[in-house]
Order: sequence, then structure tokens, then C-alpha cells
Amino acid sequence: MLPLSTLTPSSTETSERATAYVHPGEVFVSARSHAVTTILGSCVAVCLWDPTTRIGGLNHFLLPSFTGQGLASPRFGNVAIKELVAQLAQLGSQRHNLLAKIFGGACVLEAFRQRQHHLGMKNVEVARHLLECESIPLVSHDVGGQRGRKLIFHTDDGAAWVKTL
Repeated sequence: MLPLSTLTPSSTETSERATAYVHPGEVFVSARSHAVTTILGSCVAVCLWDPTTRIGGLNHFLLPSFTGQGLASPRFGNVAIKELVAQLAQLGSQRHNLLAKIFGGACVLEAFRQRQHHLGMKNVEVARHLLECESIPLVSHDVGGQRGRKLIFHTDDGAAWVKTL
């Protein structure tokens, strides 16, 4: 696994990049350099980038799997990951070049901390499983725990910064 920086990127590291914020249930991809921010609790963000084309993006999902009832949206991990991979391919990334990082999956509510298989860990398990099914290597992660995270991800080079909240 590649190390993660827990420091905030300096202004020179973000000044050359456009910025974006990803809300829960959203997917963001770009062929341009972006510093993308999101806030995670039990939710998970899967970050993907193609180091050859420098195309990347991330999703932010709340629940592990869409079961067929209601609207299939990127609020669900199985939908969000497929959507992220598809949008990256539309921009010209190659699936065999994609690398992944996973963030989030905390158990932020004290009432649920006694459960071994809480929602955050279910989200992490779905992300790992789907990346494995897509043959996308997981090169780094920062998951679990009891506190939320602020994530900044660079779409062009895969650099990530995490601050525990």
C-alpha cells in the first residue's frame, strides 16, 4: 500500500488544479487536474485514476448495495463504483491502468460501535469486493475507526490527503 499524507496540501499543490466538492451520492470524473474534496463518516469514497492518461475521479456512497427497489443511484456502492468506472472509460481511461484508493467507513455513532459488522464496514467490504471483481488494484486505504474524515484527492496523479475530524 502507498502511504497517505495526513497533512493539508500546500497552496502550491492545489493552485494549479481546479477544485470541486463531492456530496453524498455523487460521482465526479475529470480529464483535467482537480483537487476534489469530500467529507466522510460511514460513507465511503472510492478514488480511481489512470496514471497513463492522468484521468481520475471519485464517488461518495452511503449504502453498500442497491437491491432493486426504488431508484438505482450512486448513493449505493455497487451503482457508484460501476458508474465511476464507466465515466472514466468515456473520458478515455483504460481499465487495465486504473488504480484505486478507498476512504471512509467509520462507525461514528456510539450506539452502533458494539456491532462488528456496522454500516461503514459493509460499505468498505462492498468497495473492496467490486474493485477486485473489476481487477482494479487497491494501492492504499484509510478506512474504519470511529471518526469522520475530510478527504482531498487529486484526479491527475492520485495523491490523497486525509484529516481525521
